[in-house]
Amino acid sequence: MVDADQTFVIVGGGLAGAKAAETLRKEGFTGRVILISDERDHPYERPPLSKGYLLGKEERDSVFVHEPAWYARNDIELHLGQPAVAINRVGKTVRLGDGTVIRYDKLLLATGAEPRRLDIPGTGLAGVHHLRRLAHAERLKGVLASLGRDNGHLVIAGAGWIGLEVAAAAREYGAEVTVIEPSPTPLHHVLGPELGGVFAELHREHGVRFQFGRRLTEIVGQDGVVLAVRTDDGEEHPAHDVLAAIGAAPRTALAEAAGLAVVDRADGGGVVVDEQLRTSDPDIYAAGDVAAFPLPLFGTRVRVEHWANALNGGPAAARSMLGQEIAYDRVPYFFTDQYDLGMEYSGWAPPGSYDQVVIRGDAGKREFIAFWVAEGRVLAGMNVNVWDVTDRIQQLIRSQAQVNTEALADPHVPLDSLAS
Repeated sequence: MVDADQTFVIVGGGLAGAKAAETLRKEGFTGRVILISDERDHPYERPPLSKGYLLGKEERDSVFVHEPAWYARNDIELHLGQPAVAINRVGKTVRLGDGTVIRYDKLLLATGAEPRRLDIPGTGLAGVHHLRRLAHAERLKGVLASLGRDNGHLVIAGAGWIGLEVAAAAREYGAEVTVIEPSPTPLHHVLGPELGGVFAELHREHGVRFQFGRRLTEIVGQDGVVLAVRTDDGEEHPAHDVLAAIGAAPRTALAEAAGLAVVDRADGGGVVVDEQLRTSDPDIYAAGDVAAFPLPLFGTRVRVEHWANALNGGPAAARSMLGQEIAYDRVPYFFTDQYDLGMEYSGWAPPGSYDQVVIRGDAGKREFIAFWVAEGRVLAGMNVNVWDVTDRIQQLIRSQAQVNTEALADPHVPLDSLAS
């Protein structure tokens, strides 16, 4: 049993932190719950920042996990706009940027990730943007609207999920878009060369220009204004604004300074946790983008930077903090919406881990399921404009069954029958 006079502290104002706080109360915890965030906004979800909200299809209030009054009703103490700057593991305290010291009995780190920065000349110009926070999305929303009105040009460094989603939004506003990507296809490190071309063709059909195999070397400007960008082949490309979408790094500085075990940055970084989401300190937990958790199904440790991991990881960590037995081993899942393409991906199949990709359906019409297969077992599945199949895909992945690839490719063979 958890004593009512205990204090549970959550560091992080995203979906994982907010859902952890919600779960503590739903599970009957009556002690103090304190949520700390370095942002002034109440906890919010991030997918709308590059999708509906950025496009102007969703209102600002729709991004928040709970309405502001919810926290007071549920006796959740908020410290907004205050970063946590130090953890004292011996004294079991967290120190905030304003000097406030908060004692904890259990501590959850849900500090998320931050955009990686371009290390080239010109990044200090006013027209250089990142997209991670609500304030970034608000600014970028105005930029895209202005570029659309003036036939302006947006250059995006990086053809990952954020880069492509913003490219789609920018084209819907009417802006000219060029995407510069060192790899030979979009999403190369996620989908491999076999499926990246599907997204390249989708965006080309909507007027996006790609420069593959190229890197930005300089952002050219005058009087603080972006005028163009240069790439490593010596070419210059027109630009009025630039979005750096070259990935995100887990915010592990607080954990590292406290002496917690972390994954090497070269291997993806993150705070090391066990299946109970406990760090190397038994009274400190981690969830969401910052947590590197074991995934026995794939024989590895992973860090997942997607919405579903925050949605499920926060509650799992809360239950673990309460002493409940949990085993966080969810199949990684993420989704995207770009133009008329909707996609869900389940599993884990980095380049080199699979020996073939099997297509079920019509890839040309962008209505299909792709399966990444290794030695006859499905490692991952991506359904594109095909719905209500995620549970069956995940069941197939979890079963680790040997599948007949011809049956896997045949839409007439039920997926359920392949998992037995």
